[in-house]
Amino acid sequence: MNTIELLSPEISFESLGLSLPPAPLPLGVYKPYLIDGKYLYLSGHGPVRDDKSLIIGRIGKDLDIEEGKLAAQQVGLTMLSTIKTHLGSLDRVKRVIKILGMVNCVSEFERHPYVINGCSELFAQVWGTENGIGVRSAVGMGTLPDNIPVEIEALFELHED
Repeated sequence: MNTIELLSPEISFESLGLSLPPAPLPLGVYKPYLIDGKYLYLSGHGPVRDDKSLIIGRIGKDLDIEEGKLAAQQVGLTMLSTIKTHLGSLDRVKRVIKILGMVNCVSEFERHPYVINGCSELFAQVWGTENGIGVRSAVGMGTLPDNIPVEIEALFELHED
């Protein structure tokens, strides 16, 4: 077991030295999160920066693969912000169950999983490899809202109260 896995998710996140952007408000008719019993569902999130602006651009045209991976990490940070804002603490989450990552890319691009690793690696650092890595899909899209490079939705298991 990694040492970081012994730390709380809040402490693990703080040790990374990263900042959380503001939790986004819905721009359509949906809820940003929903709790059903012990499960937390997060709607699709985009890469929100600390100044509330979005990272935009298509991978393979406007952004390269490394910029895409950083955008996916920023989506993960945005999701963490939603969790902290609405649930109060990352410690409420027991584990990551599933991530669906959508990559806005040119049709020739084939490394969608590499891009989505930006989010998956962040979650593994926060909740440890045992609880931070769940099942996952990473797919390419012809377009995403506002021309964002990555959108990710996720399902988490919460600790029993």
